[in-house]
Amino acid sequence: MRWLPVAALALAGCTLGPSYERPDLDIPPAYRATADSAAAAWPAPDWWRNFHAPELDRLIERARAYNNDIAAAVARVVQADAQVRISGAPLLPSVNGTAGYTYQRIGLGNDRSLASSGHTYFDSHNYNIGLQASYDLDLFGKNRALAESAVASLIASRFDQQTVALAVVTSVASTYFQMLSGQDRLRIAENNLRDAEHILAAYRARVVAGTASALDVSQQEALVAGTRATLPSLRNTIDQNRIALGILVGLPPERLDVSGGSLDDLPLPVPAAGVPSELLGRRPDVGNAEAQLVAQNANIRSARAQFFPDISLTASGGLSSAALSALTGPGTLIAEVTASLVQPIFDNGLRRGQLDLAKGRYVELVADYRKAVLQAFTDVEQALAALQYTTEQEALERTAVDVARRSAAIAQAQLQAGTIDIITLLNTQQTLFTDLDQAAQIRLARFQALLNLYKALGGGFDTLAGTA
Repeated sequence: MRWLPVAALALAGCTLGPSYERPDLDIPPAYRATADSAAAAWPAPDWWRNFHAPELDRLIERARAYNNDIAAAVARVVQADAQVRISGAPLLPSVNGTAGYTYQRIGLGNDRSLASSGHTYFDSHNYNIGLQASYDLDLFGKNRALAESAVASLIASRFDQQTVALAVVTSVASTYFQMLSGQDRLRIAENNLRDAEHILAAYRARVVAGTASALDVSQQEALVAGTRATLPSLRNTIDQNRIALGILVGLPPERLDVSGGSLDDLPLPVPAAGVPSELLGRRPDVGNAEAQLVAQNANIRSARAQFFPDISLTASGGLSSAALSALTGPGTLIAEVTASLVQPIFDNGLRRGQLDLAKGRYVELVADYRKAVLQAFTDVEQALAALQYTTEQEALERTAVDVARRSAAIAQAQLQAGTIDIITLLNTQQTLFTDLDQAAQIRLARFQALLNLYKALGGGFDTLAGTA
């Protein structure tokens, strides 16, 4: 079983505990929608290429490079990395260079005699250079715990970056698929409108010939008008999704060129879900939750160390001389070493409150971690169920489309033969149009379920590679 690398941030040396231990988890042996022996076939880092849509590949690569949410997440990683360096600085001695110059004018006698004699005083010049070093012994691990907390927070920020990147990639794919589905539905509506207009033209000709009534024409006109009324809404759906792609890829909508296509031309590459225990190493949001736990565990140790003395060492040394040129010679050697100890005695409950606050935050983060794990299992189960049922539904709907298409063809032939009235033809036309439109919507739902499965499985995220 592969666990998250953040769990390897173990405590060492003279620390005041507690050592981090992963909270107990109720991990099911298998998903309800898969067999117990199902093998894991995790999504590849570039899993979206399995849809074989070059335009989608281009959009996703653009989003990964220029999306502002991803850029902000990367900036947070940079900040966390800087915080690691800041928190680790007290673990090593600090050394400062010093230089000084002192000037004094000392007068002899009182002010009156000084004024009468003119030059009864002398000047004093003193130059010094040296080094000063200080070091906190950190016997009780306060600074070390803060440094470990910063490292765990850095890991959490990297997990967060992966989570944001996964969300952006799936959002681009989802928006693109919605645009393609809108184009499919628009083509269906336009084809239906064209067929309805042909039938209307035929009925108008038959009215002139006296073989059809004005009511027949009026009913067909109503069908044509109703079909035409659906077109603006479908065009709006396409444009809204095309515009939404702009912010995802970091471009103004006016500069984004997307042609689209058809969902019917794309395959549906389905990964295997594997076993639930492996999921904990594949979800960056779960990794983020546990890294925050590790960081807060270190914060508790730091808060506990506040109850114990701070011991500091300071050393300084250098040269002092009354003449600047003498600093390069033997001069006067100055050296000093001091040690200080500060033991808290009474702080009106400040440190106790800080420790209780840290413990309370840890309990909260334990709940957040367990929720993240449960959410991971839930997301996979929901995606698997949705993919299973939309796959079944699409197959059934395609059968319905085939039946409706045959019925419409038969009705058209019978109407021309005069064996049925226009009402029967209109009904078969409407049924075919509804089934075709429904089939397009179900196919989109199937693609969305597949995207949700990729996202639920952590996308192409790999814990070990992601934190190397």
